[in-house]
Amino acid sequence: FVLCIFPLLSFRLVFFAARRFRGGRNPQPRRTPPSPTYRDRGDTTESFPLDFTAVEENMDNFMTQVKNLAQSLYPCSAQKLDYDMKLHFLENTSVTCNDGTPAGYYMKESRGSRRWLIFLEGGWYCFNKENCDSRYDTMRRLMSSSKWPQTKTGTGILSPLPEENPHWWNANMVFIPYCSSDVWSGASAKTDHSGYAFMGSLIIQEVVKDLLTKGLDNAKVLLLAGSSAGGTGVLLNVDPVAELLEGLGHPGIQVRGLADSGWFLDNKQYRSTDCHDTISCAPTEAIKRGIKYWGSVVPERCRQVHLGEEWNCFFGYRVFPSIKSPVFVVQWLFDEAQLTVDNIHLTGQPVQEGQWRYIQNLGIELRNTLKDVPAMFAPACLSHEVITRNYWIDVQVKGTSLPRALHCWDRSLQDNSRNNKAPPKGCPVHLIDSCPWPHCNPTCPTIRDQFTGQEMNVIQFLMHMGFDVQKMAQQQGMDPSKLLGMLSSGS
Repeated sequence: FVLCIFPLLSFRLVFFAARRFRGGRNPQPRRTPPSPTYRDRGDTTESFPLDFTAVEENMDNFMTQVKNLAQSLYPCSAQKLDYDMKLHFLENTSVTCNDGTPAGYYMKESRGSRRWLIFLEGGWYCFNKENCDSRYDTMRRLMSSSKWPQTKTGTGILSPLPEENPHWWNANMVFIPYCSSDVWSGASAKTDHSGYAFMGSLIIQEVVKDLLTKGLDNAKVLLLAGSSAGGTGVLLNVDPVAELLEGLGHPGIQVRGLADSGWFLDNKQYRSTDCHDTISCAPTEAIKRGIKYWGSVVPERCRQVHLGEEWNCFFGYRVFPSIKSPVFVVQWLFDEAQLTVDNIHLTGQPVQEGQWRYIQNLGIELRNTLKDVPAMFAPACLSHEVITRNYWIDVQVKGTSLPRALHCWDRSLQDNSRNNKAPPKGCPVHLIDSCPWPHCNPTCPTIRDQFTGQEMNVIQFLMHMGFDVQKMAQQQGMDPSKLLGMLSSGS
């Protein structure tokens, strides 16, 4: 008993000392918040929402205390600590994956937390019977739930570990597997013509309805996040989710979006090819064919702007101005998926000068489309997806990490709701690299040689791609060694 109660007492002392020390002020008297009620639980465990604002300036030390507390109390618990999300199938069995198997979601509950994170998985798409048949043969997991595991471990922003996920580790986590192949936009049942059901948008709506019976009805914040096709899915569905909750009598839930690697451009390909499959087809042509095949629905405000050309709503910079909900955009300036559909294939061979110029221009185009997005994080890296990677805390733009930027965004939205329009000091939310080359940011994820598997630094990578240091230095009017130094430091 002593072993169990002592760490709890010491934690209380640390927590209240932190509150008293903050800013040298005595804490204001706190009202005791009512404990949230949970239906159909079958137990009497009491939950207490915690207010962490008092220690946010010293969050690392606080998290260490929390971790030590958890480790100290672990032997006292009769229950094994369970970090995994568990599989649930939808109550509405008419909403399915492509092949008619039931759609569903993975969930890890965090009792006492009023924050919910729903993540949309990515994984390209298919846009006709032929390439959907091929996808079903080679990537069945993305079209069927028949072999989904019973549990899933969250990583990155879905991680329950504070050292990997500093500000969202304690949220209720929901992962929706991608099994509709329609960029989360479809609303059509299986037909003889299509051969498949495309119900991405309906799956999201049904998951939200199911979660309302599992505690979401008590939520304060719902963050709809996603990567790649899931990131585009966020842009298409964040407002419909907010409208759904309001229509079901929950207007107080603050719905926000986090779109990772889903801000695609409808630009001209480096080399035009026939539209046979997902990889070779120009993005605009693939989406034009897809929305007819999928029976897609797009946000009403965007549809009104692009009547008859609803395909525009799948491209971030075109749909973003019509979105009402707050959205944070995460986008690599040199996105590998964008380069792939633009027919730039970095297979380890030195790139040609025309390809190199195209890659640099892509970075410029992306910067231009993001300049009016108030909350965004855009590193000059060659990569794809980040928020569920375990290295997501390591990448920085102008000295600020992505978790820190998201925390600043969270704070700015709280301040706005209190009519304090000034952003928190030293807390940037609009972060975009200005250096012009892929991987000129020294915190970019590691690149490996595709043939040897060896790690490459920035200079090795650029020379591997055919970058001529001597020629570039001459063009810039500087000494080659100085240019190499600037590249190494990310200047």
